[in-house]
This record gives sequence, structure tokens and C-alpha cells, in this order.
Amino acid sequence: MVEERFSHLDEEGRVRMVDVGGKDATDREATAEALIVMEASTRDRLFAGDLPKGDALAVARVAGIMAAKRTAELIPLCHPIAITSVSIDVTSADRGAAVRATVATRDRTGVEMEAMTAVSVAALAVYDMIKGLERGAYVDAVRLLAKSGGGSGEWTR
Repeated sequence: MVEERFSHLDEEGRVRMVDVGGKDATDREATAEALIVMEASTRDRLFAGDLPKGDALAVARVAGIMAAKRTAELIPLCHPIAITSVSIDVTSADRGAAVRATVATRDRTGVEMEAMTAVSVAALAVYDMIKGLERGAYVDAVRLLAKSGGGSGEWTR
């Protein structure tokens, strides 16, 4: 039986940051999604731009972009990387609103965590903007949808 090693543990089992210095920089991209579950009336006001706190969609986009850029400060074993683009879209969904982020880089490691961090924080920003109307809203289904580039190639949910 082949022994499986965890990339973030050294030979003694201690947590470490993976050394990516020997890897080639390649184009990499990841897309993630989160859902903010809310009542239809709250969703309608969100997309009509009729919230007491203002333009939640603009706030969510900016929050998601900022979060993607700060992922290495928030997730302990993530490498700081040179992000080349971040797009954040918030769309109406049956159960509320869906946030989708696509993050790209040309670097030695992927941007999956940046995309997941972006949608998580953007969804929290939406919650913050609607909580005065609906405290029972919640963030659900944060997940990676697709990634490309690097040694492991393409993956799609």
C-alpha cells in the first residue's frame, strides 16, 4: 500500500507552508459561488436597489475583490499571490441571491481559496446590508465550481 502524505505537513507531522519555489508560473483561474438565502420580498428590494443601507450589490462586489486580495492574510497556509483579475457577480436566485467570483493569476499556485474567500465575504456583505430587513437570512452553499491551470489541470463541479 502506498503511503499518502499531506502536503502541508513535514516529516515530523508539523504544519508547514508548501514550497512552491520550484514550480513554473502558469495561468490559473478559479470560480466559486455562495448563496444568501432570504425571503423573496428582501431579494426584490436588494435587486431594486431599495435597501436602507444603500447599494448592497456594489458593496458586495468591492468586499469580494478586497477579500480575494487579502486571502493570504486570512487563511494561514495560503501563499500571497499576484492576482491579475477578480470579477464578482451577484444574481437573483430562487432562494435569494447567488454570489459568483472568478479569480485569475499567473503564478506558482492556484486561486481556489481566493475565489472561495471572495464569495464568502461578498455574501457576508450582502447579509450585513439586508439584516435590518431580515435577520433570518443566511449564507449557504459556499463552494468551488471550477479551477484551471497548474499541475492538476482542470476541474469542474
